[in-house]
Amino acid sequence: MMKSISFQNSHIIVYLIIFISCCGIYVSCDPNVSTATSAFKCLPDQSTALLEFKQEFSLQKPNFSYYYYHCFMYSNPFYDDSILPHSYPKMKFWKEGKDCCTWDGVACDMKTGQVVGLDLSYSWLQGPLRSNSSLFKLHQLQKVILPYNNFSFCHIPSEFGQLSRLTYLILSYSMFSGEVPSEISYLTNLLYLGLSSFKSYDDTSFLYLKRVDFTRFIRNMTNLRGLYLDQVNLSSSIPESLTNLSSLTFLQLSGCDLYGKFPEKIFQLPKLELIIVPCNHLLTGFLPQFHNLSSLTGLNLDMMNFSGKLPNSIGLLEYLKEFAIRLCNFMGPLPSSIWNLSNLNYLELSQNNFNSPDLPSTLGNLAKLVDLSLHSAQFSGEVPSSLGNLTQLKYFDISYNNLSFTKLNTISELPKFQTLVLGSCNLREFPSFLKTQDQLENLDLSSNRIEGQIPKWFWGIAKKKLEILDLSHNKFQGSLDSPPLLTSFFDISENKKTYLRVLDISKNQFSGTIPQWLGNFGSSLEILNLQGNNFHGNLPQMFRNGSMLNLKKLDLSDNQFQGKVPPFLITCRKLQVLNLGHNQISDTFPFWLQSMPELQVLVLRWNKFYGPIWNPHKFRGFESLRIMDLSFNNFSGRLPSEYFTNWVGMIQAPCGNKKTLIYMEDRYPFTYERASTIVTNKGVEMELDRILKTLTSIDLSNNRFDGEIPSSIDNLQALVVLNLSSNSFTGSIPPYLGNMSELESLDLSKNKLSGRIPQQLANLTFLEYLNLSQNQLTGPIPQGKQLNTFSSSSFAGNPGLCGSPLSRYCGNVDSPVVHHDKEVESEDGFTWKPVAVGYGFGIVVGFVIGHVILSQRRSNWFWRSFVGKFIYAAC
Repeated sequence: MMKSISFQNSHIIVYLIIFISCCGIYVSCDPNVSTATSAFKCLPDQSTALLEFKQEFSLQKPNFSYYYYHCFMYSNPFYDDSILPHSYPKMKFWKEGKDCCTWDGVACDMKTGQVVGLDLSYSWLQGPLRSNSSLFKLHQLQKVILPYNNFSFCHIPSEFGQLSRLTYLILSYSMFSGEVPSEISYLTNLLYLGLSSFKSYDDTSFLYLKRVDFTRFIRNMTNLRGLYLDQVNLSSSIPESLTNLSSLTFLQLSGCDLYGKFPEKIFQLPKLELIIVPCNHLLTGFLPQFHNLSSLTGLNLDMMNFSGKLPNSIGLLEYLKEFAIRLCNFMGPLPSSIWNLSNLNYLELSQNNFNSPDLPSTLGNLAKLVDLSLHSAQFSGEVPSSLGNLTQLKYFDISYNNLSFTKLNTISELPKFQTLVLGSCNLREFPSFLKTQDQLENLDLSSNRIEGQIPKWFWGIAKKKLEILDLSHNKFQGSLDSPPLLTSFFDISENKKTYLRVLDISKNQFSGTIPQWLGNFGSSLEILNLQGNNFHGNLPQMFRNGSMLNLKKLDLSDNQFQGKVPPFLITCRKLQVLNLGHNQISDTFPFWLQSMPELQVLVLRWNKFYGPIWNPHKFRGFESLRIMDLSFNNFSGRLPSEYFTNWVGMIQAPCGNKKTLIYMEDRYPFTYERASTIVTNKGVEMELDRILKTLTSIDLSNNRFDGEIPSSIDNLQALVVLNLSSNSFTGSIPPYLGNMSELESLDLSKNKLSGRIPQQLANLTFLEYLNLSQNQLTGPIPQGKQLNTFSSSSFAGNPGLCGSPLSRYCGNVDSPVVHHDKEVESEDGFTWKPVAVGYGFGIVVGFVIGHVILSQRRSNWFWRSFVGKFIYAAC
């Protein structure tokens, strides 16, 4: 569920104050600095340097969306580049022959004509900022302000250290990478230092600062007023010398991998107004006793290892507007004084260990609240009627508490919520107080016990502004004949027209046939998820006449659909995921799916499909397919040797760092992009809410295929999971399987394979699961490398096999031993199917599957990354 931006709005004010002080005050108030109307011209060498600087870059509006990260969104106001203020290419209007002191973003000294200030924030600069840049010819610069440009991940030039007059150096969120140069510590006159950066989805910081340099920065820059190092990897404790910065006003160190103890004296710095240090989960600390002279207006400790009780003196922070301690370890009762902070507009207390019995009526004192989050705060009792006093409240999250909402039904005037989160609140009926909530944009009623049909009056409310609606994990029943707004994500285009892009009504108990009105949104629909209901009848014909041209993910699994796969799907040329698993579809193999250029995931498991999956006149291979699951059907016949020849998507692994968790369509919020897929890996069925681009899998198990395993399978060098079990494949195990270096799970059990096990399988260094049981294999089991790691269960049910790990000794290897091994494991070892569902664990599933498929070689990285991310994932 998306947050409101009230907390971020205050940061916008802070940033604008900074930039106004950086860009405006020194332009208009300093008598020694020229303005746009000044009669003083800048020196020719200064103009030349600026024009040379202009030629170093192209002008292109940056797109930061790929690099947004969880901590970034919590610590920085501009997580949506569409709201960046004053974003335009300032240098475009610099013209030779005109006084450079009149150029946009340029400030000059009125007496000398030297350029002393350069503000090119949000100015579309594209390209590297090099060490020989003409910028460093401007030796009199006092203020360099370059945030929100794209410097192409170049290093920050050490030459900044030569600009000794600098008082402002703001380079935040401008696509720098690498080590922050130690030479910046030479800038002892700095008042504001902004080097904040991005993190990628694998929690990698693009910028890092050595511990010794961090300490040196703090020690040398004694006049600092603003320090902004969000998501710069510091990997250190906070220097105690930070408490000596008596002028420090703004401190932002979110997601910096800080550890150790947070110095309590920082809270007592006399001028400090803003402390934003979330997402440093190894940083411990306590909140001290506060005094009434504190200047604090914002305090964000989200996802930190702070603990203890909140001091009652917190009520003395009369200027406090934002207070966030989400996912910390605070305990005990909430101090009553917290409800006296009448200037609060953002209060986030979620997921701590408070034991307050109920919400007091004094909650109504916080009349300026815009954003209130009490998720999992262990409150009980009634929601007080004084909630009606919070007339400005827009975001209200009270999910996962044990509260009753009956009073809300009697309050005549509730706040007009924009976002309301009531997930896991033990609701048994649809809340009637929603009748007055005509401003709702986001509503979460998931994981309650609401039964029956959705009331018809609700759709009158929902039609107005609702963008996000989550009704999952309830007990809705009856036919789905309401207006087509059962969705968990909406989008509103710039022309104010509402159109449906994501429709997710999965895991309810809706029944009947699919209503035809679903087809009304075909032209805009991108994700359709009806998984886990009781729909029946033939598959919907809503794809007729090319009405769903933009559909990317279609999940109709776990229903009672019958009939055939509708051929109209061929018009969905952008389809990436098709999951029809666990239905009663009776059809031959839909060969026309091969012509779909972007199809990456095809799941037909547990249906009544029959016949061959090969036809020499209809088969050309799948170009983009990476996951294919045809298991538990009645497919039959032989697969020719060239069957896998054109499967380009599995021939070569995706480029890039394999440690980076890149998922299909990382576009929507995690909650809203579900198109779950079940993969049988290492003998275990797992439901994947999100699909890694590095996961490739073929599952043809539990069918009636025969003949030899196709030799062209050797082409699939990116294949991670191969399951051909419970068929009638014959011949020997192909030795070329040993060339498939990415293979981590191989199941050939319950076939009619004969001959010896090829020694080449020992070359599969990532192989974690091997099952060759219940075949007709003979001879000694190859020894060495990876094959020595498997137990006897991997080879059981092959009377002709001998050697370790079986107890049958290999005497004359040409004479198969026919007696049965008493210690052979039972067949049950290969048929159990626990399902790691993980639906309720949200993004945690994404990290767990990113690699449930890990080998010993990768496991150290997995545990380091997973444990390090858990505190983020739990959000």
